[in-house]
Parts: sequence; structure tokens; C-alpha cells
Amino acid sequence: MRWPLIRLLPRETHFRFVRYAPYAAVISAILVLVSCGSFVLNGLNFGTDFRGGTQIEIQTPGPAPLAQLREALAKMGTKDPAVQGFGGPSAAALRFEPAAGVNPADAVAKVEAQIKAQFPGTKITGEDVLGAKVSGELFRSGLLALGVAVGLMMVYIWFRFQLQFGLGAVIALVHDIVLTMGALSLLHIEFNMPSIAALLTVIGYSMNEKVISFDRLRENLRKHRSMPLADIINLSENERLSRTLITGSTALLALSGMLFLGGPTIFPVVFAMVFGIVVGTYSSIYVALPVILLWGVNRSDEEAQPIRPANARP
Repeated sequence: MRWPLIRLLPRETHFRFVRYAPYAAVISAILVLVSCGSFVLNGLNFGTDFRGGTQIEIQTPGPAPLAQLREALAKMGTKDPAVQGFGGPSAAALRFEPAAGVNPADAVAKVEAQIKAQFPGTKITGEDVLGAKVSGELFRSGLLALGVAVGLMMVYIWFRFQLQFGLGAVIALVHDIVLTMGALSLLHIEFNMPSIAALLTVIGYSMNEKVISFDRLRENLRKHRSMPLADIINLSENERLSRTLITGSTALLALSGMLFLGGPTIFPVVFAMVFGIVVGTYSSIYVALPVILLWGVNRSDEEAQPIRPANARP
């Protein structure tokens, strides 16, 4: 049974996407400049992963009361307290930075004593101190992972389509990453290792959108060899518009529950994914395709041949 609201989507659309490409280019340029300005003036709100801090692993008698642990940790005067479950329902990790001027060892001893007092039966199963050097290495490794992902995507698109397709995809991916990180910087949302994972997820989703767009464009280039490239782009995007709306809205609906009800621990990750999906869908139309339009395409490929049924007569 089909979802009734899908019937509200028009079967055919005739939007002139290319017509608004110059305006979109101006908007994208402004947003990129604002994002870069925010990096320079505000920087990123690094979490303990990239700034250094302390992690205490505990085991509670019953299911770990994560909300109560988070509230108790915040009242102890620690900076950027975070609590999350791991390994089982009764295990939790408490991450924080000692207050300014407080010795880390003293801060850990104080937190452990108060946690044991407020939550009887709790056992300390591990301690770990993340120094500034290790944090810097983690940040550089995260950026390297993003760079390698974007580079491999360009090589893949180059071999599957044409060089200008790969260049358009990479410019769009860099656009998506800069705007997503800019939003995190402007809103002062915590940036940590899970945020890197969210950005890699955004890259994958955005690249999937671009591959589908490029595939439809290449198919129409073979079908309509004399049609202007701008008209083919409009035709291709109108043909895949309903698919884009359904896929994007489904992903956003799945993430909306976690965004509004998931709590502060996963909010930075989910926000980065939601924002990245929106920006990635936009960049597929108004960043990647305009690059191809400006560069042009090679139409020397053979014309597409209609597929005939196996039992059709010659």
C-alpha cells in the first residue's frame, strides 16, 4: 500500500533550475565567506576529544541513570560534562574537563567520591586522561579522513563520468563541509569525534545524490544530443525531483526524532547530519551542476539504444 501523501507530488514538473543558478552562486559564496569568518573569529567549540580532558568509566547496580549522572556531573563544577552509555545498560562513561586551576588528579578523585556517594553501589571501572597532544593528533586525523574521502570521491566520479563531473562533485562536497562546520561554529555547537563521523556520513549522502544526478544527466545527454546543455540539466533534475524529495524527507523524518528528543549528548551529531543533508541536496543542483554547465561536456559517447524485451522479434 502506497503512502497516500506521495500522490500529492506532481508526476511531471518543469522547473527552470538553471535560471536561478547565478543567484544561488551568490548565496553560496556569501554563506561560505560567513562560515570562514566564523572559523577565524569564533573557531570551533571543541569537545574533550579535541581539547583534552578526563574520562571515568563506571558500573552501576542497575541500568545507568544517564540523565541523573549528567546533572550531577554538571553540579560538580566541571567543564563540558558529558555522559553516555557503552558496553551494556549498566555501564557509562563520564567525560569532563577540570575547572580552571584545579589539578586533574584532584578533580577525578572529587568526582569519583561524589558519584559513589550520590549513586550507592557504583563502581569505578576505568580512568583515562586525554592530553592536548593526543587531542591535536585526533583532530588532524579527523581532517585527514575528510580530505581522503573527498579525494577518493573525485577519482571515482572522474572514472565513472568525466573530469568536470568529478570537479563539480568535489567543489560541492567542500561547499557542504564548510557550511556544515560553519553552522556548528556560528551556533557554538560542540565539535568532537562523532561530529567527524557525521561529516563523513554527510559526504556519503551528498555524493549519492550527485551520482544519481550525474547518471540521469549522462543518460539524457545520450538521448538528446542536439538539446542545449542547460535544457538537459533542467530536464534531468525535473525527472529526479520526486525521488529527491522522497529520499530527503524520509532521511530528515528519521533524524528529527533524535534531533528533538535524543538529548544533548547526540544533538551535535544529529544536527550536523540534518544540516548536511539539506545542504548536500541543494549543492547537487546549484553547485555541482553549474560547474558542469560552465565547463561543458563531451558528447562523443554513443547514443543510447532502447532496451528490447528478450522475446521481441528482430
